[in-house]
Amino acid sequence: MKLSARAGELRPSPTLAIEGKAKAMRARGLDVVSLSAGEPDFDTPEHIKKAAEEAMRLGFTKYTPASGIPELKAAVAKWTKASQGLDYDPKQVVVSCGAKHAIANAISVLAGEGDEVLIPAPFWVSYPAMAGLAAASPRIVYADGEVRAWDPDSAYLTPPGAGYKVGPAALRKGLSPRTRVVIINSPSNPSGAMYSEDELKALAAVLRDFPEAWIISDEIYDALAYTGRAHSIAAVAPELKDRVIVVNGVSKTFAMTGWRIGWALGPDAPIAAMGNLQSQTTSNPTSIAQHAALVALEGPKDSVAAMFREFAKRRELMAGTLSRMPGVVCPLPDGAFYVFPDVRALAVMPQVLAKLGVKGERGFSSALAAYLLENARVAVVPGAEFGLECHLRMSFATSAEAINKAMARVGESLAALART
Repeated sequence: MKLSARAGELRPSPTLAIEGKAKAMRARGLDVVSLSAGEPDFDTPEHIKKAAEEAMRLGFTKYTPASGIPELKAAVAKWTKASQGLDYDPKQVVVSCGAKHAIANAISVLAGEGDEVLIPAPFWVSYPAMAGLAAASPRIVYADGEVRAWDPDSAYLTPPGAGYKVGPAALRKGLSPRTRVVIINSPSNPSGAMYSEDELKALAAVLRDFPEAWIISDEIYDALAYTGRAHSIAAVAPELKDRVIVVNGVSKTFAMTGWRIGWALGPDAPIAAMGNLQSQTTSNPTSIAQHAALVALEGPKDSVAAMFREFAKRRELMAGTLSRMPGVVCPLPDGAFYVFPDVRALAVMPQVLAKLGVKGERGFSSALAAYLLENARVAVVPGAEFGLECHLRMSFATSAEAINKAMARVGESLAALART
């Protein structure tokens, strides 16, 4: 029996696969420190968990409208108005099973066969797969202006100093008459880079010349911005608001990853289409989780502020430690809870290439990540999975103790690798 061609092309999420391997090693009794998961190590705040208990006691366990309960839609619109100054009617909100689900649905209703989805690199690992599932073509644009069709087996390495953000000239190079969706993720997973208000305005000036292109603004990390406020392109370029789908959720801000509640806000037509798609596929997000998300948005935010302060400390700790390691360049991220160190200096050392069994930059980050898991017992995600070779993604959504242990092991392993 054969599977469909589309099913045959699918690969498992590499971040989840690496985290699964780390958990399996720990189950065998190995002391593995995982820096691979994009998940806060904090528990969901107690008042949110109690809200879920209350929902069950009250019998709020039945089907809801496929696109979410009206109370939660209203709370999402109010939250977005407070955080970004954007006005949306609750009917312009669709609640999904996580921000990932919202993005996949948005791409599915906006793009199809013959269309292109433009994805700035480095990018979250699922964007290209989502484009492919919609029968569209993922097209990758890099900070230096390089533009490529996505090849999961051949990532690119930008020149030194190119950075992790796409400017207007690079964006224009990537756009074409076939572009139907442009994805903007700020703060970024994996790099933590965040577009300033002026940078977004410059991108908007280019996008105005491509009126057939929709914009998906992935703002799931907007509450974790360390260098200033995270801006939405829909707010800084209001003339484009009718072409923007704003995506967010409770996973990162409220430590509610497993609750699977995200949302999208946008113009009536695509939001209605996303609701219709959900009605035919998943139906509603879990009723109990929706009630908990409503309390999260409307309730006290003390725990959110406490988590933010702790992440800010861990950011300094991890990036500072990595920056002192020979062969590693680690910019301090603007937001999110990841660092994305550049290890290209190691990729030109013959002894390193020989020990890893690679011939150059191609495949280097994957080989290095495998080496660190085996030898240092530290799980990280290779940069190639995010479209950029010779980088690693490490999450500081774990304790300072775990970070210190992991950094000591990584430092020792890289030093051993570089020795002749």
